[in-house]
Amino acid sequence: MRREATLVLAALISACGAASPTTDAGPDAGVSALSDAGTLGDAGTLVGTFQLLHLVTLPVGSASLVGKVYDGPSPQSLVWEVDTKDGDCELQTPRVPFCATPCGGSAVCVENDTCQAYAASKPVGTVHVSGVLTTPVSTFDMSPIVNGYQPPASVTLAVPPFADAAPVTLVADGSASVIPFTLTSSGVAPFALTSTGLTLISGSPLELTWAPGSTSTAARIKVKLDISHHGGTRGQVLCDTDDDGALSLSGALVTKLINLGVAGFPTIVVRRQKVGSTLVAAGRVELLVGSELEQAVGIPGLTSCTADTDCTPPQTCQTDLRCQ
Repeated sequence: MRREATLVLAALISACGAASPTTDAGPDAGVSALSDAGTLGDAGTLVGTFQLLHLVTLPVGSASLVGKVYDGPSPQSLVWEVDTKDGDCELQTPRVPFCATPCGGSAVCVENDTCQAYAASKPVGTVHVSGVLTTPVSTFDMSPIVNGYQPPASVTLAVPPFADAAPVTLVADGSASVIPFTLTSSGVAPFALTSTGLTLISGSPLELTWAPGSTSTAARIKVKLDISHHGGTRGQVLCDTDDDGALSLSGALVTKLINLGVAGFPTIVVRRQKVGSTLVAAGRVELLVGSELEQAVGIPGLTSCTADTDCTPPQTCQTDLRCQ
């Protein structure tokens, strides 16, 4: 089952000016010191993302490029809190904040009795794209549609839409509200797991293996394990690790996640990614280039379903898509 592809945030500025410098985010964080820091935002505040993504599915997969910029960070109604950290992974549990005074339709309750206004999207002018593999052209421009960006209909992205370690560059002309900026990242190797038959067993680690990408790319591997999202998410395991070909999710984390509850069609999402970033007045804007695989995981005793006929009587298919 596909999960909706993700992350389209971005950045607003009060006046036009010179293009802001771009830095490689390394392991997906951090921007170098800037001489004009007084006019630029906080590097710790993510306000924009352009995402070039290769989705690994049979037989050929798919590719997408989307982006959007906002005048501030996007508020989140669900707060994820770290329950347990173990190596490169951590178990997070959700918390829904409560605001005694409703936030109304223009804001979100982001912490107890704290409302945050929705960010407004802004155009950044024409975005010139290079380094993305397409047919029939090798470079193209993106114009804003309702302040969002994607390739024009005349451009078809290759699958995958990049070559490992090859540079990918986006240059935004800027607009009346957003200064010009340049984002640079690099392509990554198509991701594929070499570990098969992934099964979660309480008390046992989950071992993941894959063929590492180019060392010159220095890509990161991101993992999301969510086994309850069809029944109301109760927890997730997130990992951020080196692209060295192996990762072990400890038995302790697996046990805690299972104990939080399961629902039908549990999955693990693994992404190889490289991120570049730059600063604008509102904060940090990123260019994320990634190759992502979503795969089903087994859990002893769990039978997933979409109808009663998928279950063995007297069990029936529940609203969380499991037989009981």
